[in-house]
Amino acid sequence: MNTFEVLQERGTLALLRFAGTVCLFLVLHLMRIPLVIAERVLAGVLVRLDQAATRQASQPPRRRVNQFFPAGFPTGQEVPR
Repeated sequence: MNTFEVLQERGTLALLRFAGTVCLFLVLHLMRIPLVIAERVLAGVLVRLDQAATRQASQPPRRRVNQFFPAGFPTGQEVPR
């Protein structure tokens, strides 16, 4: 069924509704493309951040963690002999 047959059998309003629906479908899909690209970029950034955080957390500390007290400072948890 071509356009002229639809126009003759169903009328102008049906043809306009169909054309409007097709145009809306195309516009929505064209609007979706940038969102999909942004999602892919964001997913890639999050994967890299996760890898960096995992790498940072899994390394042993490079220096002594407690910098406020000297080594051997009594903590009050020593067992008396």
